[in-house]
Amino acid sequence: MDVPSFEQEQSGEPASSGNLASGCVLAESVRNALDQYFETLDGQSSHDLYALVMNEVERPLLACVLERCNGNQSRAAALLGLNRATLRKKLRAHGLISENGHGNGNGAQR
Repeated sequence: MDVPSFEQEQSGEPASSGNLASGCVLAESVRNALDQYFETLDGQSSHDLYALVMNEVERPLLACVLERCNGNQSRAAALLGLNRATLRKKLRAHGLISENGHGNGNGAQR
């Protein structure tokens, strides 16, 4: 299944097979980062790797999407495929909005 780019999502353009390359670039970047992480461990064990990776990836994902949506949380939630309340919970957990729901200066305002 093709996933539309942000620009296609905004314009209503259908997804094309060319978008799969974007996913490959992201996957390759994650793979490279993990390879570097394991190299720095130098044989030492690691724990909770899944939680570590999800936390490292989720914050910039949320910040980037929110910025692309001009701080509109409803639009960002739709783009991410999340419920708006779930998005707000994640934004608070990552310090992207305050407890009262206002932005912290990183583009998270609505």
